[in-house]
Amino acid sequence: MVRILRIELPRRLIPRKLKMVVCCLAIVFSLTVVYYSITGTAAVPHKRSNDDLEAAIRIIDHRILHLEQGKKTYPEVKFLMYKDRKRILITGGAGFVGSHLVDRLMMQGHEVAVVDNFFTGRKRNIEHWIGHENFELLHHDIVNPLYIEVDQIYHLASPASPPNYMYNPIKTLKTNTLGTINMLGLAKRVRARLLLASTSEVYGDPELHPQNEDYWGHVNPIGPRACYDEGKRVAETMCYAYEKQEKVEVRVARIFNTFGPRMHMNDGRVVSNFILQALQNESITVYGDGDQTRSFQYVSDLVDGLMALMNSNYSQPVNIGNPEEHTIMEFAKIINTLVGGQGQIVKKMAMEDDPQRRKPDISRAMKYLNWQPKIPLMVGLNKTIEYFRNELRRSQHSERNFHMPEKFQV
Repeated sequence: MVRILRIELPRRLIPRKLKMVVCCLAIVFSLTVVYYSITGTAAVPHKRSNDDLEAAIRIIDHRILHLEQGKKTYPEVKFLMYKDRKRILITGGAGFVGSHLVDRLMMQGHEVAVVDNFFTGRKRNIEHWIGHENFELLHHDIVNPLYIEVDQIYHLASPASPPNYMYNPIKTLKTNTLGTINMLGLAKRVRARLLLASTSEVYGDPELHPQNEDYWGHVNPIGPRACYDEGKRVAETMCYAYEKQEKVEVRVARIFNTFGPRMHMNDGRVVSNFILQALQNESITVYGDGDQTRSFQYVSDLVDGLMALMNSNYSQPVNIGNPEEHTIMEFAKIINTLVGGQGQIVKKMAMEDDPQRRKPDISRAMKYLNWQPKIPLMVGLNKTIEYFRNELRRSQHSERNFHMPEKFQV
């Protein structure tokens, strides 16, 4: 019987390359022991020639070089000293908007922790940061408490498209109520500032046009959209209750329609539906007469607005959206023309409680945040169409459709 002596050292004292060498030598030694045991010769050869040793070392060096060449690389991020570097938590950070916010904050040099239960988020949206020393991914549902040390919290977690939040209305309500309570409790414990990603849906089917932040809304509390609309309205109420009673610093962004790369193809929103149908030469489906209006902003403009609000001294709700208004029918024609689709535009029965007009008054954002959208509609649409076109070309998992952080795009 061969007894192998094992010596353990604290891992932090062993350099990475030395650990790999030790592992390779251990494998070679083990195979040698097995070979000599089978052949009946001495368990361990007493002598080996210098040529054999040099050959073994060359093989090990080659394997180490091969491993190091396959090492993951990351976009170059800015270096911040500890006094300037913030620890930032993003709930729903693997989602469409959240992943773009992660990119921006990582590029600025902050430490970013993403919390997501992957109900609508996807790991591929933030996979380019996994393993980076400034990045941490937590698979967690915020309906349950979370204990972590942070300086800022971007609370984005919630399904945002009608098919997703109607799929499980109770879960949507819990995420927007219990989840918000848990995040406010965390903010209270660690004295962090919290930004709530609210929505233009708090205005419901508005009787005021355009909608400003002082408008109380026109919402059906028991309709099919109520789980999302009322969930966000309650979340806003809780934010200001915590601000008043517990002195928690809160910021509330009322987000209007947003589009861009990394949108889920089947999320049921206007932009993704129209682009997907046009690219596949299918009929473009418009619900109702198509006279209802929407205002669309590109995702990078939204990220700019969220960060400006978080770092401002203004704590009242702020509309973040593009005041450029289009009817749904106009939008369908624009996308069909940009794509060059051959499908017809088909009208279907209007959806219940579908808002008829949606346009933000962004006077408050311009005054207090010095923010307004910059990306023209056509520029944003062309980027989004190209992303969806690449998605449709994929035939296997290894064909990545990776959207680099904006700074690195040519």
